[in-house]
Amino acid sequence: MKNFKYLLLVLIVTSCNAPRATYDYDQNMEFNYITTYQIYPDLKSNLSQLDEQRMLTVLDSEMNKIGFSSSESPDVYLNFYSTSYEEPSRNNIGIGVGGTGRNVGVGVSGGIPLGGSNTYLRVTFDLINVKTDSLIWQAILESPFDRNGSPVERENQLRVMVQKALKGYPPNK
Repeated sequence: MKNFKYLLLVLIVTSCNAPRATYDYDQNMEFNYITTYQIYPDLKSNLSQLDEQRMLTVLDSEMNKIGFSSSESPDVYLNFYSTSYEEPSRNNIGIGVGGTGRNVGVGVSGGIPLGGSNTYLRVTFDLINVKTDSLIWQAILESPFDRNGSPVERENQLRVMVQKALKGYPPNK
């Protein structure tokens, strides 16, 4: 029972840091016939060169897992781009001083932030119909991202993000 409490606590804490994804798609598109892709020719990912290479490697692997193959004459272009932002730490220590006497109350309080700000990465994945040059599917994903992590940790973070994004493909109509 004691271990169950710890497991529950770990699940709650890790669920707060899970990537969040939203999906959108063209309702008139028949996705069953799309089998080949190519990375968008004018890719501008806003990632560092090393993270961009990691993302391309992860995308190739994960796209193959869901039935896509890379091609010189693709059905769709795969584009992705990112932005990063920081949120201040939500962990604070509160300090307060108070006093009371004879129906008079006085109080002073403040908070001291613990730790630095958290970095988040927002990545947008687009599938673009090559023939019509129109967007047919999009996933927008937000996730914590440790820019100070090792190369292996960063690749794992990107893999989790791509897997979460591709869970929404093909869309359920």
